[in-house]
Amino acid sequence: MKATLVREFGAGFVTEDVQLSAPIGREVLVDVKASGLCHTDLTASRNDIGYQPPMVLGHEVAGIVSAIGPAVTEFAVGDHVVGCLVQSCGHCEACLTGRTFQCIHPEETLRTAADSPRITDAAGQPVTQVFGLAGFAQQALIHENQLVKVNDAIPFPQAALLGCGVVTGAGAVINSANTKPGDAVVIIGAGGVGLNAINGAVTAGATTIIAVDVADDKLEKAKRFGATHTINSTKVDAVAEVLAITGIGADSAFDFVGIPAVTASGLDMIRPGGGLYLIGIIDPTATLPLLTIGLIGTQKRIQGVYMGSTTPKHDIPLYADLYLQGRFNLDDLMSREIALDGVDAGYELLKDPEVTRVVITAGLS
Repeated sequence: MKATLVREFGAGFVTEDVQLSAPIGREVLVDVKASGLCHTDLTASRNDIGYQPPMVLGHEVAGIVSAIGPAVTEFAVGDHVVGCLVQSCGHCEACLTGRTFQCIHPEETLRTAADSPRITDAAGQPVTQVFGLAGFAQQALIHENQLVKVNDAIPFPQAALLGCGVVTGAGAVINSANTKPGDAVVIIGAGGVGLNAINGAVTAGATTIIAVDVADDKLEKAKRFGATHTINSTKVDAVAEVLAITGIGADSAFDFVGIPAVTASGLDMIRPGGGLYLIGIIDPTATLPLLTIGLIGTQKRIQGVYMGSTTPKHDIPLYADLYLQGRFNLDDLMSREIALDGVDAGYELLKDPEVTRVVITAGLS
């Protein structure tokens, strides 16, 4: 089969023939029908974040089950599935209490050193399966704990987005912040994940949904997703505008940018007792200076969010059903569909602020 690999950090993507092993244990073989391009994969293709080339990236995967391992109980051939990079064992304390995103044994979704590799190249050498998914390929061999069955009616390109960008953005608002009807929220950064946060705020019943960005075209798109107010922070004082709109500050602010100055402004946008949620990051070495007594006096809180605090097997089918009911906007996330051998060009497209998401749909079968 064909897969798009990274052979060297920073050298781009190449499409080659690779070999997948037959499924064993709880592994599921998926015919990939759509695979989204996420900036996390681009970062991993250029930097050592714990995965070594040669490797197959791609963690927003949707497809059809074509074979199952002998211990699989949840899926059958023909099921439509979505992959998620949350790797969970299913039996640790975190998993048993509904916090699969904090699993302490994620390695149990992978093969052991005693097993043959899931992916090998044309020379028979092992290929790294990044995040246990490797969706930039015609097929993917994935542990059943990283897959979710979805309604067959949802189109594969939209379904692919559910496994990362959707659960991260919407989940931050719904799960991490526990947003309630009547709340005021601020979404800082109206890119793809930020737009999903707006989706989540609408779903949760937030009354005031303020989108902050530096690009007017992104802010116009934010309105289509349900933002009640928009602020271009290059033209006005965003903190002052938020305080003017809310009177006292928002209940929650969500930082999808990750620049320290932007993060600090998010803290100033929330009311006493409000929460600032950190999702985006540009510089992994960035720090945020804090006046401790200020946090004590205002009782504001800061929380890092991983994957929207999602429970994939509950949340992904929920968002899929809401989409099919016309209550969750996935269609306006879709900007371009590309071929499997066009990943480098796809990431170039994502530099355009008018392009929200790019999905591989051609060259997969």
